[in-house]
Amino acid sequence: MSRTAPPKKISNSEKRTREHLLPNEVEAMVKAAHHVGRHGLRDSTLILLAYRHGLRVSELVALRWEQIDFAGGTIYINRLKHGVSSTHPLRGRELRAVRQLQREYPHSPYLFVSERGTAMAAATARGIIERAGIETGLSLSVHPHMLRHACGFYLASRGHDTRAIQAYLGHKNIQHTVRYTELSPKRFQDFWND
Repeated sequence: MSRTAPPKKISNSEKRTREHLLPNEVEAMVKAAHHVGRHGLRDSTLILLAYRHGLRVSELVALRWEQIDFAGGTIYINRLKHGVSSTHPLRGRELRAVRQLQREYPHSPYLFVSERGTAMAAATARGIIERAGIETGLSLSVHPHMLRHACGFYLASRGHDTRAIQAYLGHKNIQHTVRYTELSPKRFQDFWND
C-alpha cells in the first residue's frame, strides 16, 4: 500500500503580505460587524476590544463582567500563555459599547455569549472576525491574532515606549514586542528631508 504525504501547509507569508491590520481596516471591520447578522453589537464590540487591548482569541472569549469596573472605567486583562496580566483603561466608545452589551445580555457572566447564553467558543470568535474581514473587502485573509498585532503596531507607530507596549500586551519577553517597533515607520521619519 503506497502512502501519500499530506499537502504542504501554505506559509503565512504566502497567504498574506503582512500580519497586522491598519487602523482604518479595523474600523471598517468594526462597522461591518455591526451591520451583519443578528448580533451586530456583540460582534463589533468583540472586534473593538480585541484590537484596543491586544487580546488573544482565548482571552477575548474568557472575558467576564467581573473584569469590568464601570465606575473606574477599567478592564482587567487576564493574560494567558504565561503573559503578564494588567488593568487597562476603557475609553468612552468602549465603555458605551460594553454597557449596551450588558443590557442586551444581562444573564451571562461572560461578555461575549453564544446563542445559548454560554461563553462564546473561540472558533465562533474567529468566524466573526474572519467574516468582518470578508465583508469589508480586505484582500488579506484575516485571523484574530492580526488584531493583536494591529494593536502593537498602532502603539509603536504612535511613538509609545517599547517597555510600555510590552506591559500593555502582557509580553514577558521584550523580543516579542520589538517586532512592532521594527515595523514602525517613525524609525525612518527623518531619513530624507525634501
